[in-house]
Amino acid sequence: MKKTVASALALGLIVATPAFAQQAPTAQTIFIDAQSETEYLAKDLLIGAKVQNDEGKIIGDIEDLVLNDWNRVEGVVMGTGGFLGVAEKKVGIRLSALKFTEKDGKTVVSLPGITSEMLKDHEAFKRAKPKKSILERAMEKAKELTDKGSVTAKDAYEKAKEQAGPAYERAKEAAKETYEQAKDAVKGTVDKAKEGAAPGTTPATPGQQ
Repeated sequence: MKKTVASALALGLIVATPAFAQQAPTAQTIFIDAQSETEYLAKDLLIGAKVQNDEGKIIGDIEDLVLNDWNRVEGVVMGTGGFLGVAEKKVGIRLSALKFTEKDGKTVVSLPGITSEMLKDHEAFKRAKPKKSILERAMEKAKELTDKGSVTAKDAYEKAKEQAGPAYERAKEAAKETYEQAKDAVKGTVDKAKEGAAPGTTPATPGQQ
């Protein structure tokens, strides 16, 4: 089993890329009931493992894994403090540079060709801020577009309101004048009708003057 794992490690195929579920999740698609013969736990074989040089001396211990965009292990972060006189420092080691062998039923991790001078001279591993996930980037983009859309709509409304102002005032004045004229005309018609219907007044016969 461990030889198979060591081969997988050498190829860098540590973590499988998750597939997008096409159906509703079930217990089979969510849980792993047991470790198979072709699987391993990073804590058992990598994280915390002591790394040796060609002479079998310990040069550091593995503290973390470096994954790429495909969730595959590119390398490890190794702490060097207290080994071979090297001051406390973390260095990044490519997975392909590590060697995995079996000794007395245990997996031995070594770094062939490494020297204490190389460890001392090489700069410390630089940890970057993890980039945002696709979901986080999508949510931020959606919010950005929403904010921009709101501002654009507000600006357009204010601009339209400003441009329509004079025309609106002119239309309002014209409507007011038309209303006053219509009111005067109706008032005149009503007054004449009242005069014609007043008591003692004989309605004019058609054709009479």
